Amino acid sequence: MKDGMNTLFALDIGGTQIKAARVSESGQLLSLRKVPTPPTLDAFRSVASSLAAEFGPGAIAAGIGCKGRIDEDSTRVLVLPGTLRYLEGHALRDIFQLGSLPVKADNDARVALRGETRWGALQGFSDAIMLTLGTGVGGGVVSGGRILHGASGLAGHLGHYTVHPDGELCICGNRGCLETLFSAKALEAAAYSVIHRGTASTLLDKAPQPSCADVFHAAQSGDPAAHHIVHRAVLALGAALAGLVFIFDPQIIVLGGQIADAGDFLLLPLRQIVHDRTYAMLRRDVPIVRTSLDDPSGLLGAAALALEAAAKC
Repeated sequence: MKDGMNTLFALDIGGTQIKAARVSESGQLLSLRKVPTPPTLDAFRSVASSLAAEFGPGAIAAGIGCKGRIDEDSTRVLVLPGTLRYLEGHALRDIFQLGSLPVKADNDARVALRGETRWGALQGFSDAIMLTLGTGVGGGVVSGGRILHGASGLAGHLGHYTVHPDGELCICGNRGCLETLFSAKALEAAAYSVIHRGTASTLLDKAPQPSCADVFHAAQSGDPAAHHIVHRAVLALGAALAGLVFIFDPQIIVLGGQIADAGDFLLLPLRQIVHDRTYAMLRRDVPIVRTSLDDPSGLLGAAALALEAAAKC
């Protein structure tokens, strides 16, 4: 790192990992550390203190991406179902002991969207949709050049878009959400069902619990059971994307997260589904592309958020 270079403290808080980094103002990742997400608030505070001591000194601002509904300016976690529920009601700036350092926090998917808007695939676009496809499904929407937050900060939670009115109960309390049909957890649950039934499949070699990557690999290799799992999930995602196109009329759709690593095996059928469902009205094809930022794009998004915090001072 050059002497005198301003740096940003970037944090991405996920259900399985916390990622922390020092990032330059131009979006260059200078140093990075990943640690398992602790199971309790006390353990989380201890990890947070360590990360802040390592990456905070010298930073001009901090940006934090976290699952759930987050108040951007106070950094307070408003709603966070699941394993990180213990963060509800707490201000992240206090947990990380950031003192007077300028800091902003937001939902992790909207934070990733900021990174793509500033440095990645969404540069120059005023209307766009981004989904992060991982353990769950996150999302964000740019409309008229502005990232949508909504009246309560809930806008962009695209993983909870209803695609099956009488579907499975979701972590959010709704039924039939997109992430109950298309997410790493949903695909892995379907694969476990195949193994539990003893269905003829190469997935049996990955017992007791194939990963999402295992399911996609088996599907690409021609395994009928895995192919059925992926086909059903992609159909649900494609239908959801088509619905979102009619709502937001985006110029482009960007997909990130671990499942997007499947590349054209995922993107080609999605493009066809969205074309078939929207072209008659839209009379154009909506590009569906992968994120262009190197992993972890969530950290670069947090750095972009930190720049916003610094600009307000």
